[in-house]
Amino acid sequence: MDPQAYTPENSDERLVWYAMTGTYLFWLLGAMYVVAPVIGWILLLRLTSRPLFKGQHFVVSKTQLYWIVAMSLMLLALVIAHFSEGLGLAKLIKSSIGWAKGWALLAIFPLIGSLNIRPHIIYRAGCIVCKHTLILLPIFILAWAIKLPSTLYTSPLSIIGGPGPEFFSVSLYELDPGSGLPRWRLFTPWAPALGLMGNLFFIFACQEQSRRYRFYGFAGSLSMVLLSQSRLALVCYLLLIGFFMFIRWYRSPWLYFAACPALLLLGLSGNSVLEKIEQSIDAFKNVRAGSTRVRQELANIALERWANEAMIWGHGIVEKGPHLVEYMPIGSHHTWYGLLFVKGLIGALALASAMLITLFSLLRYVFSNAISAAAVAIIVMIFLYTFGENLEILAYLFWPGLIIIGSALKHNKTGEIPAPPQP
Repeated sequence: MDPQAYTPENSDERLVWYAMTGTYLFWLLGAMYVVAPVIGWILLLRLTSRPLFKGQHFVVSKTQLYWIVAMSLMLLALVIAHFSEGLGLAKLIKSSIGWAKGWALLAIFPLIGSLNIRPHIIYRAGCIVCKHTLILLPIFILAWAIKLPSTLYTSPLSIIGGPGPEFFSVSLYELDPGSGLPRWRLFTPWAPALGLMGNLFFIFACQEQSRRYRFYGFAGSLSMVLLSQSRLALVCYLLLIGFFMFIRWYRSPWLYFAACPALLLLGLSGNSVLEKIEQSIDAFKNVRAGSTRVRQELANIALERWANEAMIWGHGIVEKGPHLVEYMPIGSHHTWYGLLFVKGLIGALALASAMLITLFSLLRYVFSNAISAAAVAIIVMIFLYTFGENLEILAYLFWPGLIIIGSALKHNKTGEIPAPPQP
């Protein structure tokens, strides 16, 4: 194996490499929420300054530029909503800083994909994080077994501000308030976010060339999904397995020979299958009936207030909900309801159009370019998580996936497909 194939070759790759492989170190320092915005804005400055000072030029696709337009619309909606709602200059400045650490990253990191950052560096780094997870896993489980404090400390870095103290705390485990069973969130702010990262690392593992690191990636990512006990994470994981199996075997006639009788049988037993699916969905929701109820009530309140109070530009900020939703912020737990409530129809259309344009740009190359296949899987994963999480808040975690999307868009524009390193 060529050792250079898996080690950083330039300063841009080194920044990404150490930011990813140092995940648990940054977690111990309570600095996870800080690292991604710092890395993103530094690499953006490098990307924009090199053509001016060093004469270097980078290929940037129209889709990457559209993300900048879409996220700029988010900022415009934020500004107009703050003035319309009379929220004041102080809140506007605070919200703008939040935009720079959240929605802006969804445009910055795809653009960074135009830098000379090889995708396989990111894949390997993700597998190394999975390896570290497997090594540390017995400690996390033992901490719950011997009843150590669930949260050890909150980093002083929380003084810089963020969505909440959980983004800066070092937590060994947490207990589900409904069932009392343990859940683990590791380096993420809450357990479902760990499920998201498990799915992202599974996508990276599918592209890894080394069998040893591919094993770390698969075992570590599955552990994250199971430890999170997230229903959405499990559904997403299964869909991703199906997606990559189809990508691999879509040319095989056996796939279609197996599909024909399966579809025929499904047609003959359609009604009973639909009933089973409905029963499964109900049982799935009842696993955490309290959580499902709160999410539904939050959605109802967000939609009602959006439609009646601030349809175009939104309310500008999230608001504390009533006792009915356990005082959860209105606009949380769901990207689309949150966007409608906070940034109105403009914000929701901005994100939806950017995701659709990106998906259509990548689908043309999904069978001919492995990077595009990985990028499509990431877009599908992100889309699924819009129904259970706020992307803005978790962008600091899944930013490596955004770089892969940008890299795929760049390679599709140039027509160059980098050869994977040989294990």
